[in-house]
Amino acid sequence: MSEYQYYEFQAIDRPLDRAAQDALRTISSRAWITATSFTNHYEWGDLKGDPRKFMERWFDLHLYLANWGTRRLMIKVPKRFVNQADIDRFLREIDWVEVWTSGDNLIIDIQHHEDGGYDDWDDGSSRLAALAPLRTDVLSGDLRLFYLLWLTAVQDEFIPEDEVEPLPGIAPLTGALEGFAEFFGIDSDLVMAAAELSADDTAMSKDGLRKAVAVIPEREKAELLLRVVDGDTHVAAELRSRVRKKNPAPATHRTVGALRTRAQEIREARERAEAECHEAERRRQAAEAEKARRTRLMILKQRGASSVWREIEEGIERRNPTGYDSAISLLSDLQALAVEEGNQDDFDRRLSSIRARHEKKAKFIERLSKLGRDSDERMI
Repeated sequence: MSEYQYYEFQAIDRPLDRAAQDALRTISSRAWITATSFTNHYEWGDLKGDPRKFMERWFDLHLYLANWGTRRLMIKVPKRFVNQADIDRFLREIDWVEVWTSGDNLIIDIQHHEDGGYDDWDDGSSRLAALAPLRTDVLSGDLRLFYLLWLTAVQDEFIPEDEVEPLPGIAPLTGALEGFAEFFGIDSDLVMAAAELSADDTAMSKDGLRKAVAVIPEREKAELLLRVVDGDTHVAAELRSRVRKKNPAPATHRTVGALRTRAQEIREARERAEAECHEAERRRQAAEAEKARRTRLMILKQRGASSVWREIEEGIERRNPTGYDSAISLLSDLQALAVEEGNQDDFDRRLSSIRARHEKKAKFIERLSKLGRDSDERMI
């Protein structure tokens, strides 16, 4: 496949009516269109429409990826829930994120290109569902998504060492935040360092929510309940936002230098653990190989040398790769057995005889020469 593009849009706050679905169908005859989504992929051609216009007119979420390295996530939220100035302070050093107002909404457009593509390529079909909770987080005043974007500027060394982080950490690290960091290739060790502290320990606790609801005037509670009955999907986010404002995060902020140092420590610890695992696996495989080798040598002893040498000759006379490989494997085991029993001279004599008789079988002689080199390396 030389080209692949994946487009997915989701409508959350307001499902698409029949007129909207018909309008989308005129744009794409092959897209999968429902009351809440528009999905299509292209191996040739492209979407005949502007994703920005799609978002302004119909949708709340959009994900795009292309196999040449472009990834995009767009989020639309009612602007009454989000102060753009709060977002902008995370994005000063980032030129691949755009935020703009469309009517009563704020649209956040995150678009990044990685030269050469991404190592973890997939078709994109499950990505947006995994990232969708981020929109709910933003609606409720959770700004950790934007901290992760700020972290890309730290990763690219655009931010000085003495600047402090915009939030005191991002714990607890949710699946959606992890998915976002992975989708945009954010350094996992920096993410882990950032997630060692919490920006929001008390704000979203059950106890905090209960206390926040308890102090809401009865008339306002009734209005909130009526909004729930009317299908207003933003009531829960509004309540969570109130809790956050009444339970501000602790003021422990680390510097960029401290974050980088901690990320390096995490990286080194991870690499040591990986090296230890690899070494343990190497030793396990070596032990299994040695056990199998001892079993083969024991069987050779039981069979007797004459029988084994005949089988070697039969393998060579088959004049095919399978026969040659079988013969070389048996010769290798006989050589090891000869060294153990002190019969190296007899083995060398027989091997020289085989080499002389079959010198015109080039592929076999090539394998036989390699057997000699492998033997010398083992002796060294």
